[in-house]
Order: sequence, then C-alpha cells, then structure tokens
Amino acid sequence: MAAVKECLILAAGNGSRISALSRSNPKPLVPLLGAPLLEHIVLSSCAAGIEKFVIVVGYRADMIRRWLVERPLGDVSITLIENPEYHKANGVSALAAKEELKNPFLLLMADHIFEPRTARALLRQPLAKDEVILGVDYNIDRIFDLDDATKVQVHGHHIVDIGKDLVRYDALDTGMFLCGPALFERLEAARKDGNCSLSDGMRRLAAERKLRAFDVGDGRWQDVDTPEAFAYTESIFARDFLESPVLQRFVHV
Repeated sequence: MAAVKECLILAAGNGSRISALSRSNPKPLVPLLGAPLLEHIVLSSCAAGIEKFVIVVGYRADMIRRWLVERPLGDVSITLIENPEYHKANGVSALAAKEELKNPFLLLMADHIFEPRTARALLRQPLAKDEVILGVDYNIDRIFDLDDATKVQVHGHHIVDIGKDLVRYDALDTGMFLCGPALFERLEAARKDGNCSLSDGMRRLAAERKLRAFDVGDGRWQDVDTPEAFAYTESIFARDFLESPVLQRFVHV
C-alpha cells in the first residue's frame, strides 16, 4: 500500500462543553500551550507524514479561515469544507468531505491531540479494501474521563461494538482512524432523517467485520473537550507529549 499522505479533520462543532474557555470562538482555536488545538493536530500530522489536509468547519468557520490565512502552517495543502449542518452529528461533517478524498486517509478529531509517533504507527498499518482501522488504547486506567470516552469491544483483531455507553468493553477509541473512501458509503447507509454519527458508520463496518483495531500501545493521545480535560492536558503535556512539534518549538526558543 502506498504511503497515506491525506488527512480529514472534523472541526465543525460549536464546542459547547468547553465554552467556558472558548467563549464565542470555535473550539479548534482554543490555545493549548500558546498554540490552537487545530495547530497541534496539523503539525503533529505533518510530523507523521501527512501532506494534504481536508478540514471540515462549521461554527464560526470565518474565524478558522482567517486564522489559516494569518498563520500559515508550513508547506502543506489545506482545503476547507464548510458544513452548514454542523449542529448535527459528526458523521454529517465527514460526509461533507467525501468528494475531496478518493484515496486512503487519516481521519482525526479537532479536539484529540496526539504525539506524531502515535499517528505514524497507525499510518504504517496495511489497509485492506473496504476496511477501516481504528487506533485503540487498552490502557484504560490512564484515561482522564472514562465516562466520556468512546468504548470499543474487541474480538481478536476486529471491533465488534463501539459507543460511549458500552457496559462491556476492552479498549477506548482514540479518535484516530485509517480509512478508505468506503467509509462514506457506510455513513450514507447509516443516515436517518439526514443525520448520522461516525459511530453509526463504524457499527455498520463492525457488523461486516471490516472495522479493525490497532493497539496504540504506549502512544499518547488526549481528548480535550471540557475545561477539566483541558487543564489535565496542560498538566501532563510536557511529560507525555515529548515529540509534540509545539513542545519542541518551545524547547528550542
């Protein structure tokens, strides 16, 4: 399989749970250690080998567009897709980008930060046709907010169920997916009344045994979607995200 160089970032939601920090700004622009969350995502992805980004925006899309103009992020291609239905579930945002992605791609959330080595390891996995590989974390005891985490039940190498409310689960969803364009077919099939979540599409793949689990091992990642999670991330960043391009920039200043 050719190296995956494309990435889809979902950055459309209004981030109501972190509004105490974001005020009226979009969540992807909330600064963590002096750099917006979106900058962390893009720079870490670039360090993992990504060269082309498709970013789906919605809430205050004008602010993200302006920020990208004023703060170029290196020699990468960035296409913004606006989702006017950003108030719906995140599967709708993913579908808004389907015409831009015809090859395998990395799918990321704008509020999940990670070390480049975590994404790099996922990108090295061979992806079968019509398959999605989800990076999962079996180190459940190190998760800051377990109640809010999306859980996965794994059988062998395949994920058989996924959701926030699973009673029985083996690992946690890191928000990092290696996908082919077939993901969009599953999301379209999962639409109900014009709405669908990523998990809806993933459950369809799981039922077909086409959702594979990849153990990120000691790879670091963190969901930053509440003020409490944000404060926790700041407290552990220098310890757990040593390879972060943002942290490296501060070290060499």
